[in-house]
Amino acid sequence: MASTLMTPGVYIEEKNAFPSSVVAVETAVPVFIGYTEKAERFGKSLLNKPTRITSFAEFVENFGGGFHAKFTIAAADPAKPGETFMINGAPYVVTINPKNTVYLFNSIRLFYANGGSNCYIVSVGTYGDKPDGIEIAPADFIGSDTKPDIFELLKKEFEPTLVVIPDAIALGADAYGSIYTKVLGHCRDTQSRFGIFDLAQQSFTDTTDAVVKTFRDKIGVNALNYGAAYYPWLKTAIVQASEISFENLDATVDLEKLLPETAAQKIVQTFKGVAAPDDNAKKNYHQSLKAASPTYNSILEEVRSRLNELPPSGAIAGLYTMVDNNRGVWKSPANVSINMVNAPAVNISNDEQKDLNVDVMAGKSINVIRPFPGIGVLVWGGRTLDGNSQDWRYINVRRTLIMIEQSIKLAARAYVFEPNDGTTWVTVKSMINNFLNNLWKQGALAGAAPETAYDVQIGLGTTMTPQDILDGKMLITVKVAIVRPAEFIVITFQQQMQQS
Repeated sequence: MASTLMTPGVYIEEKNAFPSSVVAVETAVPVFIGYTEKAERFGKSLLNKPTRITSFAEFVENFGGGFHAKFTIAAADPAKPGETFMINGAPYVVTINPKNTVYLFNSIRLFYANGGSNCYIVSVGTYGDKPDGIEIAPADFIGSDTKPDIFELLKKEFEPTLVVIPDAIALGADAYGSIYTKVLGHCRDTQSRFGIFDLAQQSFTDTTDAVVKTFRDKIGVNALNYGAAYYPWLKTAIVQASEISFENLDATVDLEKLLPETAAQKIVQTFKGVAAPDDNAKKNYHQSLKAASPTYNSILEEVRSRLNELPPSGAIAGLYTMVDNNRGVWKSPANVSINMVNAPAVNISNDEQKDLNVDVMAGKSINVIRPFPGIGVLVWGGRTLDGNSQDWRYINVRRTLIMIEQSIKLAARAYVFEPNDGTTWVTVKSMINNFLNNLWKQGALAGAAPETAYDVQIGLGTTMTPQDILDGKMLITVKVAIVRPAEFIVITFQQQMQQS
């Protein structure tokens, strides 16, 4: 209504009948940080720029494809244990070339194969112009005098809620103390993100205990409730046989000497005589070798199996998205199967998982991925790295509270500089109560009745003193009982006497 009524007439005044509402923020929007083939959109560079994508096709359009890794083949050394395969009755070893190991592209494929949706990509370097390989450096992630700090840039983006860095684990244990601790600190500072971490790939000379011990020693003790670690690596089916050819073999690999089949040797001799083979000639050469040489096929399959062994973080990020969309962030992202995975790289038993799931010394729990006959490969753990904390032991509890905090924070922003009096307090309390009541109805909060599931307090003499009001503070206390997973189910059986 007009503030001053001076002109005769009819005036309309509209009043709000309903309080403001709290809208739940997105909970599974990962940001993937790593190396890409290119980083360009509409002619403008996307290097070191957080970029939102909605599909794998959009990723390929803006960031290109995977790195064309090269492999060498050599006779196996009996003094060096390793995974071998047979060529003409003799054991050989396939080894990837140095600087040829990048995981982001295939991790994105694994992410979308397991329910992934919207995500952000931060390219810290490109390999499209580096056919000989790319050097993975911690400074590309954490910054230096000449390179930007990616995590400072990410602080300006509100939407991402998960941080995934699959390429960092190519550094092995060197990623823990520098990059992983940086991620945990970033998630703690923003209070809106959660890190998903990989452990180093277990070699033939390592034991599971050694890999886990190194991780626990180097990850530190700060902000552990803002991250979770998964182990072991996965033998996937992401890389298809059609993607592998002789071009994945290093120039030092002489197929004419390596292949025992006479027909295959003649095909190789003929191809060597071509001065500048075009794409069609290369395709025909590859197809001819496949038809003439079973050994050639087995070599390509060995190369493919190496490329298909991937860190689990990409798949786990997809599962987080799938579980959040289907059940809610309050459902633990565990006891769910992983798509496009044949088996874990290491088979962990019940007894071996005890020390990984419960770390008596520091609580640094490792979530294990295990195969179950007739069921598939399941994520068999749902703990944060702060596994001994009663508050933050479980991933779903940490992430649910992040969602509640950020949702209420955004809704309360509308009341900054509003009168700090009873009218505003009632409105704010009603707004938060309605939001929490809806979460309770959906099953996010535990309690037989709303009053046992949550409590909101605000007001003079309750959460504020007269001095607080003079200082411009509106203090709100919110208590919630978040549902926790049934990690251990114990069924007791006892015989009883016959009754009749």
